[in-house]
Amino acid sequence: MDGAERAADAAAMWRALIARRGGGPRVLPEPADEKAATLKALFAPLTEPPAAPDGVLVSAHLAQSLDGRIATASGASRWISGEADLAHTHRMRALAQGVLVGAGTVRADDPRLTVRLVPGPNPVRIILDPERRLEDRHAVFRDGEAPTWLVCAEDRAGAQPPGRAELIAVPRGPGGIDLAALLRTLRARGISHLFVEGGGVTVGRFLAAGLIDRLHVAVAPLLIGSGVPALQLPEIAAPEDGLRFAVVLHRLGEDVLFDCAIARRRPTWR
Repeated sequence: MDGAERAADAAAMWRALIARRGGGPRVLPEPADEKAATLKALFAPLTEPPAAPDGVLVSAHLAQSLDGRIATASGASRWISGEADLAHTHRMRALAQGVLVGAGTVRADDPRLTVRLVPGPNPVRIILDPERRLEDRHAVFRDGEAPTWLVCAEDRAGAQPPGRAELIAVPRGPGGIDLAALLRTLRARGISHLFVEGGGVTVGRFLAAGLIDRLHVAVAPLLIGSGVPALQLPEIAAPEDGLRFAVVLHRLGEDVLFDCAIARRRPTWR
């Protein structure tokens, strides 16, 4: 198989995955090339019907250094992982109906949260800002490239949403928003696959609540030292109280991707 044939095989697999996301055929083609096989292994689980009673499949992604940092002490995070992981993140966006980030990620990175590096549809952009601290200067509120929903606590829903965003008020829960209530609200709005893109605090809250089905962690061959930890989770008493899960490793350029089947489980917190 030459280069053109390999590229065509991978492109056909990606088209099949995008079609499956939209309710298309459940049977995927058999890959003839390693890249197509990797696409199928990584992304087929993200196009399966949700198993949880709330009707939402929740995936998440983090890119971290070898010493477990997602940013330097000053907050700089571009770019910890390489171009292959960036494209991987865009694929995860394209396979979800909604992509969610916390207010801290918007404030630090001003992301667009659109699909630019791979073919596919833009997801709804969902911004978690319980206290309504974000201003309308951020790109997600102004560019009009995709719908944007701003999620806040019910007692903060009075003011007009920033820019072109639509406001969604959700009851409070531990640490901010009641995430289980949020998933039910999003499902009622047509979101059956939610991609939690960051940051570490937001992904950690979903993990602590037992609300992540699939977690992808890209580990870069980079040592940062001090900086922002990848995950901030409640304390456990002993290693055996932690969460172990099935994992498959993939190479993404120079990075190693951990594909973790969390399946909504969580450790035994103190």
